[in-house]
Amino acid sequence: MNLKAIIVEDEKASRDILKNYLEKYCPNVNLLGEAANIEDGLELIRTHELDLVFLDVEMPFGNAFDLLEKVSNITFETIFVTAYNHYALEALNAHASYYLMKPISIDELIKAVDYVTAIREKEERLQNQVLISKSDTVAGKITLPQQDGFEVIDTKDILYCKADDNYTEIHLKNNTKKVVSKTLKYIEESLKEYTFTRVHKSYLVNTNEIVKYVKGKGGSVILSNGKEIIVSASKKANLLSYFK
Repeated sequence: MNLKAIIVEDEKASRDILKNYLEKYCPNVNLLGEAANIEDGLELIRTHELDLVFLDVEMPFGNAFDLLEKVSNITFETIFVTAYNHYALEALNAHASYYLMKPISIDELIKAVDYVTAIREKEERLQNQVLISKSDTVAGKITLPQQDGFEVIDTKDILYCKADDNYTEIHLKNNTKKVVSKTLKYIEESLKEYTFTRVHKSYLVNTNEIVKYVKGKGGSVILSNGKEIIVSASKKANLLSYFK
């Protein structure tokens, strides 16, 4: 699959290096333009339908996060390119698909492009299709610890689980929720045999309750009760693998 892409980077030497690497090692990337600042980058984003943006973090008169805040509807994947590793958390929160350190490693660049390609291919295949989970609902029950004992619930009745520090909210189909004094990681491990997947550091969802996938800033899923949950870029490929 060809990826329509742009480079937003203020240093010409860095743009040239990245362009040369992409041409030699990532032939499926079709560069539609390049920009040396935020305003020119925004213009390219607004005038092209893009799959991928290579985005330097520090630029004149702002940074990569300022640019992304000005884009009303992000439908592309973002690969951050920077010489500073202290932006990694902010990049994660901005739903970056990948984070490349300068000087760019060719192997890491190839991995980043392959990751984005896999996501876009899966999204394209699922476009306008009914989402069908690869796995049937597995009948099962789990026990939730309570102060006076424990409660038994059917796994098929769980819509999603949400982290709340060292507690987890378990949201059910009947519009009720259970709060247990266990971490989301613990609940995820308890449900690993069933049709649940982590879509975000704070959310675990029942894939059989997903009725729609929405491309956008990181992407999101709509559950059967109408709840929309953002999908982290790092979790997107895993989520999409659940569907035919």
